[in-house]
Amino acid sequence: MLRFAEEIILLLLGDEDGRFAHTRSWTLDYALAGAVLMDLAMEDRIDTDLENLILLDATPLGDDLLDPTLRDISAGGQQDIRYWVEHTAQRSAEIREDALGRLVGRGILERRDDRHLWVFRSRRYPAVDGTAEREVKLRIMGVLFSNEIPSPRDVMIIALAEACGIFSDLLSRQELERAAPRIEQVRKLDLIGQAMTRAILDIELSVAASVQARMYY
Repeated sequence: MLRFAEEIILLLLGDEDGRFAHTRSWTLDYALAGAVLMDLAMEDRIDTDLENLILLDATPLGDDLLDPTLRDISAGGQQDIRYWVEHTAQRSAEIREDALGRLVGRGILERRDDRHLWVFRSRRYPAVDGTAEREVKLRIMGVLFSNEIPSPRDVMIIALAEACGIFSDLLSRQELERAAPRIEQVRKLDLIGQAMTRAILDIELSVAASVQARMYY
């Protein structure tokens, strides 16, 4: 089974060119941070209420995507969810590269370096056959556009995608308007999804207020 970070990568990679969607600069950082925390919750290492994150078990999982954050939580004392989202987001580049490396290693993606006259320009990750990428996207779309009961994993990833604005990259404006009530319904089904949404939106509001303040001074 893929980790949440790997599924977020597959949601955001373009179907044709293997490049990341043109999301806001912080979107991938906080999406990957939230993905790591959600996987730790699924592994019964942490739990949350709407404000606090509680360490349940500090035993390492033997997973390089998750264990660094688990060690930090174990050593970090009582902190709220927002703190751990921001803290884990500082490792987002490392998490992204690890998740991409796993997807390449599984044969789901391939790594291509675009060069012109031997000068490195960019790197992209096209799907090898598109099966895993389509499965993730179709699974999420199936929940959004039906009344089927979502799995706990799908509830979490939908809450995370909504908090980070990922659906605006996946859906047309008309589709997003149609899906909005269902997204709201689904994200309320899981406490950690609600907590993550609140934490990420709080961070976004703080960043926006800080930018606005700098514009006036």
